[in-house]
Amino acid sequence: MNEDKTRSQDIKPVVIEVGDGAAIPSRGDRGLVSAWKLSFFFAVATLAYLLIFQPKPYVRLIKFLPDGILVTFQVTIFSILLAIVIGLLTGLGRISRNRAINIVASTYVEIVRGVPLLVQLFYIYYALGQFVKVPDMVAAVVAMSFCYGAYMGEVFRAGILSISHGQTEAARSLGFNRWQTMYYVVLPQAWRTILPPVGNEFIALLKDTSLVSILAVSDLLRRGREFASESFLYFETYTMVALIYLIITLILSKLVSIMEERLSRHVTR
Repeated sequence: MNEDKTRSQDIKPVVIEVGDGAAIPSRGDRGLVSAWKLSFFFAVATLAYLLIFQPKPYVRLIKFLPDGILVTFQVTIFSILLAIVIGLLTGLGRISRNRAINIVASTYVEIVRGVPLLVQLFYIYYALGQFVKVPDMVAAVVAMSFCYGAYMGEVFRAGILSISHGQTEAARSLGFNRWQTMYYVVLPQAWRTILPPVGNEFIALLKDTSLVSILAVSDLLRRGREFASESFLYFETYTMVALIYLIITLILSKLVSIMEERLSRHVTR
């Protein structure tokens, strides 16, 4: 009987982490690293083959898309920066001792995460547009920021809670108040834990920017749709758009992997 109790205490629950971002290749997962290399080689080789051996539609198409790629990155960068600010405030609100602040932050997370991003885009641009005219670019950034701010809030909350309570007690014993402890002690350490998930959310947000094309934002997908409607080359257009998204996502996932490895080496030293 005692042995059964001991065994049950030793068994730890398995945590399955599933995210919306890209699969980040790490040295501990050789299969994923090999898959990344194979996928990247396939995407680059396919793109090169199409441009060299079928230049008539694809070279013309590749010249039509760069401004859409620029808009995609603009929406992504502005949205992730605003989402980080919203996420930080939400994360602090989620761990706040003030019941009102905690409820407001928690309610925001539940509501936003319970409504699809596409519906949020429609709501801000069309529904609220009946009362306040919101430019398409602003509506896209606001909707993406508020949506991902809710997810970022949970990332910040988990990162802050991962810091040992002893760090807080040591800071308080030195005369720091709660906000000074959070600003000078907890957040700098939590940021090392938070940074890799932020990179993953950046990749997920970049992929979700394809939804802003419904708001007439001239992103990569929107420019592809414009080209396809003019030329009727739907297969060629969406093949090129998919390859560009894939190459960008694979490059960013590799950069996040490098960042995670450097942070882990820095922490273990």
